[in-house]
Amino acid sequence: MERHRTASEASKEKVVLPLAKHPGFTRESDFMVDGWRVFKIMAEFVSGFETMSDAGPAVTVFGSTRVKSGSAEYLLAEKLGKLLAAEGFSVITGGGPGVMEAANKGAQGAGGRSIGFNIKLPNQQYPNKYIDQDKLVSFQYFFVRKVMFIKYAQAFIALPGGFGTLDEVAEAITLIQTGKSDRFPVILVGKSYWEGFYRWIQDTMQKEKGYISADDLGFIYLEDSPEEVIAIIKGFYPDGYSLNF
Repeated sequence: MERHRTASEASKEKVVLPLAKHPGFTRESDFMVDGWRVFKIMAEFVSGFETMSDAGPAVTVFGSTRVKSGSAEYLLAEKLGKLLAAEGFSVITGGGPGVMEAANKGAQGAGGRSIGFNIKLPNQQYPNKYIDQDKLVSFQYFFVRKVMFIKYAQAFIALPGGFGTLDEVAEAITLIQTGKSDRFPVILVGKSYWEGFYRWIQDTMQKEKGYISADDLGFIYLEDSPEEVIAIIKGFYPDGYSLNF
């Protein structure tokens, strides 16, 4: 009669096969490759810090790249750029077209510092022509660029935009909420565009679910008036300006 093998006997005969590579994973970890990448990251930080060393108080302006020249959003961003420059603020944008171009154009036209933090993308985002020649930095890494946006900004101004704009707004709010950055005003310009988003945060996230506190909304503003945007920023800093971290 055939004897059944015990579990321990069966395990001894088990053949261990090599782990198959995941079909969607095309690059194995390479210490030398990743190690050298650290120096590229460091170089981008150094370039950004050097460019911003004499920028003074600055405001970062976000918004859609798809905004057309002459549109209401474009003209609004251009006016904000002019007003910010007139108040002595450097204007920082992502360096591309649309709202970014308009804000840079307004700042440069008013004689202010016009700064662009461009990002290298597969679809080749080109820097707009209204960035000061010595104030353009092109980044390979999004996270390095985000540090530059937040570190030097006395305020974030977000005009209507897409995922990129929403990402930057959420990043700023999170860093302020967690205390990783000093508080600064995050101003959502265009009430008809942003109000639904803001109300969801206030009514659902805060009041219904309690996922955030009322204090977490104390630095977020909805505005339409460029002049009121300037007043909010100036009123937020009664004791002067400083870097966020």
